[in-house]
Order: sequence, then C-alpha cells, then structure tokens
Amino acid sequence: MKKGSKIQIVTFLLATLIFCLTFSCGNKNSENSKSIEQPLLGYRTVNLLPIDGFNFKDLNKNGELDPYEDWRRSVDERSKDLITRMSLEEKAGFMLISSTRLGNDWSFQRGKTTTEPINSGFNEEDLVMDINMFTRKTLPYPNMSAAGTTKAVTQFHERHFILRANPSARILAEWANNLQDLCESDGLGIPAIITSNPRNHITIDASLGLSVGKTVFSTWPGELGFAAMRDPELTREFADKARQEWLSVGIRKGYMYMADLSTEPRWQRVEGTFGENAELAASMIREIVLGFQGETLSATSIALTTKHFPGGGATEGGQDPHFDWGKREIFPGGMFENNLIPFRAAIKAGTSAIMPYYSYPVGTKYPEIAYAYNSEVLQGLLRTELGFEGIINSDTGPIDMMPWGVEELSLTDRYKKAIEAGVNIFSGTADPTKLIETLTLYPELMPLVDNSVYRLLKEKFLLGLFENPYVDVEAAEKIVGNPEFQDRANLAMRKSIVLLRNENHNAAPMLPLQENTKVYFESYMEISEGKPNNVFNDENKKWDIDFVNSPEEAEVIVLWIVPKSKSLFASDGSPLYVSLSKNGVDINYVNKLISKKPTVVAINFTNPWSIDEIYSGGESNISGVLATFGTTNDALLDVLTGKFNPGGKMPFSTPISEEAAQNQKSDVPGYMEGPDYPLFKFDEGLSY
Repeated sequence: MKKGSKIQIVTFLLATLIFCLTFSCGNKNSENSKSIEQPLLGYRTVNLLPIDGFNFKDLNKNGELDPYEDWRRSVDERSKDLITRMSLEEKAGFMLISSTRLGNDWSFQRGKTTTEPINSGFNEEDLVMDINMFTRKTLPYPNMSAAGTTKAVTQFHERHFILRANPSARILAEWANNLQDLCESDGLGIPAIITSNPRNHITIDASLGLSVGKTVFSTWPGELGFAAMRDPELTREFADKARQEWLSVGIRKGYMYMADLSTEPRWQRVEGTFGENAELAASMIREIVLGFQGETLSATSIALTTKHFPGGGATEGGQDPHFDWGKREIFPGGMFENNLIPFRAAIKAGTSAIMPYYSYPVGTKYPEIAYAYNSEVLQGLLRTELGFEGIINSDTGPIDMMPWGVEELSLTDRYKKAIEAGVNIFSGTADPTKLIETLTLYPELMPLVDNSVYRLLKEKFLLGLFENPYVDVEAAEKIVGNPEFQDRANLAMRKSIVLLRNENHNAAPMLPLQENTKVYFESYMEISEGKPNNVFNDENKKWDIDFVNSPEEAEVIVLWIVPKSKSLFASDGSPLYVSLSKNGVDINYVNKLISKKPTVVAINFTNPWSIDEIYSGGESNISGVLATFGTTNDALLDVLTGKFNPGGKMPFSTPISEEAAQNQKSDVPGYMEGPDYPLFKFDEGLSY
C-alpha cells in the first residue's frame, strides 16, 4: 500500500475514534451508534464521506452516499442497489472471469519470452488465439483469453480475474494493490476478485489451469497426501494457514478443490483429488472449505470454487473432457449418486461457488449435453435437490472451446442456453462482445443476468472488498512461506507417507533402517533433459545411516520412483495406461538395480499405478514398499529411519495389473471391484 494511503487510513480512523468516544459520552440516545463499528476503509483515489460520525467511500464519485456505499446496510440491500446502477455492458463484463497477466508475464503466449523478471505492473497486451489451446483445432471466433489490464477494467468492465503467474509475495501484493487501485478509479468503483488455482502443494503435473506447483507459499503434500493422512484437524489447519497466506497478498478466491472421485485409475486428473472413497473425499472437502472460508464468508475469508460438478472422475477410458475424445462421462456401475457425496459436504460447509465440468452424462436420467448447458443438472439437481445457493462458475471455455452436445448452436445461442441452465459467470474469455450481443438479442435473459450479478456482488460484499481491498506488502512478505507454517507442512508430508510392506530382512523387519546401515538412495523420475536418476547424499548428517554412492557399496538400496503420465494438456486421445513402463519408468533399469541388493521401493502415486512389472508381492529382494503423494527426501528418510512412525492409509486401491485397470468400471471405486482387483487396498497402511 502507498505511504499516503496508509496515512489517510490512520488519520481518519483516529478522527473517527475520537468522534465516536465524544458522541457516545455526550449523547444519551447513542445506543444505536455504540452497536455499529466503523470498518477499516482502504482507498487510494476516491474521497471519504463523513456522515453521522462515520466514514464511507464515495465509490461512484458523485459526492453522495448511495445505498451500495453504505456499509451499515445489509448485503442484500447493497447488492440490489448496485445492480440498478450497472449498465448492460457492465453486467456482461461482470459475468466474465479471465486470465490476467502482470508486467513481463507472458503466460500462454507461445514464442514470447523475456529475460526480465515479472513485476507488479500490468501487461497491457491482449492475448488472442485463433486455435483452441486444448484441442488445437481452429476456433469459430477468436478467443481473447486475457485482455490488457487497463482495457479489461475500464472498457470491458471486468472485475473477476484468474492469476496464473508465480512471482514473489511482494510482487503479488503490490500488483494486487495496483489492480484494486485501477478498479477503484473506474466508474462505480467495484473492486476486483483475484482467483487462483492451488499454490501450496507438491504437484507432478503443475500445469496452467491445474495447479501452480512450487511457489513461495508454504509447501504441503499433494491432495492425495491429505487423504492419506486421515487427519481432519491438520487438514483444517493447512487450509487456515494457506488462507492467511493468500489473504496477505490479495488473492481472495480459489479455483479449488476437486470433489471428484478417482474411480477411473487412468484419469489424468487423479492427482488433484482426495481419492476414490466418497465419504473420505467429503470429509476432506468439508475441512478445506471451513479452513479457507470459515463458518461464513467474511473479510478474512478466501472464497472457494468446489469442482467439478457433478463429479468428473467417471471418464471414458480415462480421457478428459477438455478434449472431444474425453467428453463422455459414463456410469457402467450405476454410481452417479456416489459422486454427489463430496459436493453435498461442500454445500453444507458453505462453499461459495461450484464449477460444473465440460463432460456430459451417458446412460443417466439427465440429457446428454455438457453440464454447463444442462438445466436438469444445474437447476434440478444442484439448485433444487441439493439446495445450493451460491455461484455457478463455468470451467474455462465451454462457450467457444468445449461446447459438448451443443456444437450446432451459435455462440450467442450457447450463451443463452448456459445462462438459462444456471451459469452465473463464464470463465475463459475477457471479451464480452458476444455476451453483450446475446443479451441484446435476447432481452428476456436480463432477469437471469441480474440474478447472476446479484450472486457475484453478494460474494464481494461478504468478503469485505468494497470496504478494503488493499493489502500490506510488508506483512505479506512475513506471512507467506513463514517457518512456522512450513514446520506444520513438513509434519503433513511425513504423515502422508504410507508404509505398505515391511518384510523381514536378516530375521527382523527391514524398516526402520538400522543405525550405520550402508544405504544407496536413488530417486527416479523421467525428465526432458538429463538422466532420470538422482543419487542422494546426506551432507549434513541428519540421519544415522551411511549413504554410499553406488549399489555395490550398499547393504540396502532405497529406490524412490516417481512415474509421470502424459501431462493432461499434452493429451492426444491415444490410450492411457497405469503400468510403470507406460509412464516414464525404464523397467529394465529398475529391475537390474533391484536385483543387486535388498531393496526398499517407494512409489509416488499420482494415479493408482500398477507396479507388477517390478513387484507383485513376495519378490525376494524387495523387503519394503512405501507410497508417497508429493513429499520430500527429508520426509521420506525420516520415515525410513524411524525418526517418524508412519501412519498414512491408502486413499485408493491400486490394480494388480494393467488388465485389471483397463477393465475397472469408471464410476466404481477399486475397493468394490472384488478381492482379485487390488495389489494395495484402500485404507491399507502399516506402522512400526
């Protein structure tokens, strides 16, 4: 925040405090004033209106206190008043959420590179594409996925933005303040909501639109790791600590978390789920929502968008509906209702928004059109049956990129159908031209538009953004990634590790490793350049075992395998597999290494891998097997050496073979596929 802004805030608060104290002491009829507390007002360009001993922001610069500017009024009153002041064009822009870019941020822009670091300024260049970024097919109409920032705010009237960049906490906070300053200076002074995908997890497929990956924020295990912990209290604590970090830099909404179930083992988005069990996923979602949002939305909340309704895990062949070859969601086991359990928990916990997925249901009572257009699903199921009253936020691009089931409709008719189905805000384009054209062509949609704008404004008012959207840059630097938060994250990483097998070695269990054991510790992950294997050496002598540089010197080999499936956005429709050899692991190399000495194998599971090419139980040289879900060398070694007693449980079953995975019903959890299906069972896990 600028120095002048801080002085303004402090000065008016002191004046207000003195006035209120004087007013209360000198007026016997001051009970009303006593019950009203002046909120902190953050402002940069607008004037304050002193009225009845309180201060208010003159957001529309007309010198009068209008109902939406009066923080004493209810959110309902303020929202309804502001709607009457917004033009059709402003409402259309308000119903869009698009990517936004910082200075020197060239996200999504192929061929555009710079050696200059990202800064807290604005990227004023429009990002327009003629090709669908997912399917790589020609678009019917150019897509402006990001507009120049000033243009987006002042010409397109956007106030919802997705942050993709990954800079420092200071840059984020400074940029957020700059964006809010721009919004405050324009028109009605409506503040922005800055949204992001997850920023606090170790993620293998850290792609734009999925997860930001490694950041300056505290680093925790992957979502599957939280499910493996079976620790609701620590899960809630994570969400609360992440909330504080996000709040400090001005990110006020999360496109997260996934309530989908990982019932199709080949699906490329399993890594972002909480596993295959609906009740477990529901308990995780509940703690996450309450930790980020609190019991109700407030000025200290991060609003969440739970996704992807009504559950996107039952994909056909594991293919994802970002692509036309994955648009069908099938339910051969008849378990559509099972997918709703985590969403019921999210709604009960108060999730601010829900995002429908691109796919369409096959073989159910619902029409075979994408969920964003599916009135029976959004209105009949989500609104009426489940009682959801929050925001329905489309996923990125259902109008022009993934219009499954309504491909024959024009863009304006797609907008019309989606609005009628219940979508309140559209993700993926910054340009409101086609939406404005739709509303002009179909004026009967305006009551639905006003309803959408009402829901969106209500969220902003509840988050306190109209009173103070600004953040303290220095405080952000201290809060984000602080050691206390990371200490708790480190505990979670250890708790997320699952011990699956611990056979005898020299007449005693292999693990924990005995003191002074000579250990060759190698991690194996396919990378684009260089060797996939990395040998670990304990230079700081943290553990009481002796690390050696070759298998030949070792008494025990520890091999940590990190399989890598094809990235979601590299999908080409070819068949998907869960065997190690199909996911970046050189089986010949691994088996040769294992054959040299007694071995402990750890597998990082981003999908329920089939590991029968190296282990199916009873192999003489593999005496220990562990599962990780996004963790660190230190955490794994603490478990291996007994510094930390493992207690994690599997969040899903793993198939005994590739054949078992290929034959699994896409909507049926592995633990319901029969006793011959799993190698490792759901909820399995040992301790010392």
